[in-house]
Amino acid sequence: SHHLLWSLFSDSADRDRDFLWREHAPGEFYLLSAREPVDRHGFFDILPSKRYAPELQRGDRLRFELRVNATVSRSTGPSTRGARSDIVMHAIHGLHGDARAEARREAVQQVAVDWLSKQGGRHGFAVAELDVRAYEVLQVARSGASSATFGVLDLAGIVQVQEAARFCDVLLNGIGRAKAFGCGLMMVRRVQPVR
Repeated sequence: SHHLLWSLFSDSADRDRDFLWREHAPGEFYLLSAREPVDRHGFFDILPSKRYAPELQRGDRLRFELRVNATVSRSTGPSTRGARSDIVMHAIHGLHGDARAEARREAVQQVAVDWLSKQGGRHGFAVAELDVRAYEVLQVARSGASSATFGVLDLAGIVQVQEAARFCDVLLNGIGRAKAFGCGLMMVRRVQPVR
């Protein structure tokens, strides 16, 4: 899918990816970009674009959905750059067989809460509620190289804005890694007050 979606924005060979996307259903995508997508090949039925300029302030509560490749940097030795590791696989490293499968089920919720809370501290939000809807390990074939493997968490819940400018920045630029593969787009809507 990322090759197809890239075709909507690849107006020059040296263009950097400057859009976020998420597959909503097979063949149905959400896109967030500063530029209008251009379907030069006629692959898509593109709905009219809407301007996205969230107006948020401290204390706003937002319901969110997020597909994310959450990673942690682990040491590979002194004076070397840390290797990236999926947070769930990192939590169960060293376990084998049935113990590994059971630990994985138990670890998913806790490591997701810890990771997203740390991200919130960096990006101007606090996690009020979190539900891990799914966790899976994806493999993406690459021509001439071994396949890319990465973990994906589907998260939903409620966040509270702590610093609006930093939070808006993460909404526009994404969170986590593997953005080229449909991760990182945090979709939000206001929590309606109870009357």
